[in-house]
Amino acid sequence: MDFELSEKEMLLQKSVREFAENEIPPKMEDMEETGEFPVDLLGPMGRLGITGVITPPEYGGVGLGYMARTIVLEELGRVCAAMPMALQVHHMACAGINDFGTEEQKKKYLPPMARGETMGVVAVTDPSGGSDLIGMQTRAEPQKDKYLLTGRKCFITNFDTSDFWVIIAKTSEGSKGLSAFIVEKDAPGAKVGRKEQKTGLRGSNTGELVFDGVELTKDNLLGQEGGGLAVAIKTISETGRLGMAATALGILNACIEEACKFAIERELYGKSISALQAIQWHIADIYADLEIARLLTYRASCMKDQNMRFDPESALAKSFACEAAARSAKKAIEIHGSYGIMREYAVQRLLRDALVTIPAGGTGEIAKIVLSRAALSKFKKR
Repeated sequence: MDFELSEKEMLLQKSVREFAENEIPPKMEDMEETGEFPVDLLGPMGRLGITGVITPPEYGGVGLGYMARTIVLEELGRVCAAMPMALQVHHMACAGINDFGTEEQKKKYLPPMARGETMGVVAVTDPSGGSDLIGMQTRAEPQKDKYLLTGRKCFITNFDTSDFWVIIAKTSEGSKGLSAFIVEKDAPGAKVGRKEQKTGLRGSNTGELVFDGVELTKDNLLGQEGGGLAVAIKTISETGRLGMAATALGILNACIEEACKFAIERELYGKSISALQAIQWHIADIYADLEIARLLTYRASCMKDQNMRFDPESALAKSFACEAAARSAKKAIEIHGSYGIMREYAVQRLLRDALVTIPAGGTGEIAKIVLSRAALSKFKKR
């Protein structure tokens, strides 16, 4: 595979980096304090093509694909990881509707998301657990020509910054008992619930969605009744995992920059601490984590753009990059010494942000199940 960026991708990278460095830092203190996403940046992000990067042009996007999306999320995450966290979930909704929606649904919902007029939401996790999809409690009871949606979704990114949500709910029992729906925010019986106060990724809004007898029709159904498991798995494994890997990749970029700059500038024993072997080993470890994570994430992104099957590759990219981001942020803090735990230094935020990426978009344990199945399948007797 050729990982060299095209001229269009390099231009996108440059544009997003300039946007991130100029527009995000003035918002970050408020994001840290309030946990609110800066929605006033959505319009400029839409005009830059960020919000519609994977959405086809016929539905208002720029359709540059998943490698371009990874570049976007990595550059945003280098400055503030909360931004790509919110945006990657937005892209999950774009992908879900584009992959499974009717023509009417695509024309109605994709253009405003591509323009940055509203955020996208994919709500899968119940309070009963996110990994146990079949055991979810949120139900959409079929009743003649409609469904009655009742239940609660938790840990939902962009929960209160979107006009509509992609919801996975139980319509019957078993693996074919889940269905996906598009639920509009102003539907009677639908409301946003409690806002969560996360340790990291503070600027990506996270909270509950509550449904109390929300009436849905066939027009709200995304895909076929009973096809909700396929919607959830495809959206999470192909778009969500890649998004989390790219977000962690952005954190790793920030880790190496902060670690190297501090090591070069900080002097002890009459010389820069970058000359100390202990510091050099920490920097080498961070550099290795960054380069490995980049190769894994770029490979999975290229495979997605080439319509190849890449479930184990996306699981590996996600689990490695997120764990590496936490590991490297801790090393960056150690390089900073006592300064590393002070609020005015970025490395403490990088660790908090990295820790939140680990369970988001699929736990590491689920990733290991995917990887072990891929390995075992190569050696099973045929």
